[in-house]
Amino acid sequence: MIKKEIAHIRKQFKLDHDLLNIYDILNVYIMKDSSEIYHWERQPFGLVDREKQELYMGNFKKLLAGELDQKLFELKFQEDAEEPARVLLHQALVTGDPDEWQEMMLMLVERMLTDTVYEKDMVVTFVRGQYYRPTKARNDEAEETGKDEMFAHPFILCSVNSTEQQRKNLMFDYVEREFKYNVMVDPIIKLSTPEQGFFYPSVTDNYSDVNRILYCSGRAHEPNPVFLDKVLNAEPTITALEERGFFENIVKEVAGDSLDTATLAHVYEEIYNVIESNKDAEEPPRLDYTDVERVLKSSGVENVTAEKVALAFETVIDDKNYEMKASSVIPKFTTKSIKIETKVATVSVSPQDLRYIKQVNFQGRRCLMIEVDEDVVIEGFTLSSETI
Repeated sequence: MIKKEIAHIRKQFKLDHDLLNIYDILNVYIMKDSSEIYHWERQPFGLVDREKQELYMGNFKKLLAGELDQKLFELKFQEDAEEPARVLLHQALVTGDPDEWQEMMLMLVERMLTDTVYEKDMVVTFVRGQYYRPTKARNDEAEETGKDEMFAHPFILCSVNSTEQQRKNLMFDYVEREFKYNVMVDPIIKLSTPEQGFFYPSVTDNYSDVNRILYCSGRAHEPNPVFLDKVLNAEPTITALEERGFFENIVKEVAGDSLDTATLAHVYEEIYNVIESNKDAEEPPRLDYTDVERVLKSSGVENVTAEKVALAFETVIDDKNYEMKASSVIPKFTTKSIKIETKVATVSVSPQDLRYIKQVNFQGRRCLMIEVDEDVVIEGFTLSSETI
């Protein structure tokens, strides 16, 4: 599953969309400090109040938002799981019986309650449905359009949301003309901030992949390992932040702790070119130790050999054949994603512009020098230039 496929799926989640059908919705309420289901209810999604439907659609779109390997993780299932969730989910996907689907989803909730105590009341929401995707792009000059032939994708989506108690408020009663204390005690379900969830099955190159699942984390770089292992029986995942740490430590092993900004900018540019040249590939590009060797050599790092980089992989990751996702190891290339923090100021710069910043020694003091093409204006005043 690649970014554009996730974006396509996310766009379908709006009311009255002709390429999306949601059949049933199941809500399960879990009390905090409890290991039991407190309440559940299932109904056809079409019979849900329209205002509620809009809230649910917003929740589903929020769940599917985020970057791959940061908040969204495409995972394979474990091969040796005793009671594999893959089998349970596949059976739930293909059954046409809402009662059977409901029973299987409640079994997943029971897994969530095993050895886990929640600090807040939780609501687990499941929907089953189907979305459609054209098999070819629309051709306005042809008699037939891209919508004449479609791929149908049955799916199951799960969203886990916490609750919060309503705040105490003072209210004014227009009829009685008096101030009243709000004593509402019903918890609010935080649909705008899902804690986690999943979308099954994953999709690759327009085809459903029942051997993979898209896990959605509510917080960037913080997948829930217990949920992945015990509930979904998915293989462990590495976040983009962890892989960036791997890359940084490998470069330090090879080139040392210090790099000038021009060299670092060149490293980022080389990797960005790899990403761009493979942006339409079925699988995202990865970097092994030979790729890292090539990047470092072309960036001007001295004394780089394949053996030295392979040893760095072995030292940092304990696997010289490990392959890192290219998109994970660099900051966002075209935005000001790098922050240079000093005691007096924080400077934000994009990786492609990093070459215009240098650390220099001036009169015995370290200084940050930024090359600019135009006059710098501060609070309406143009700064005067000094010649060093």
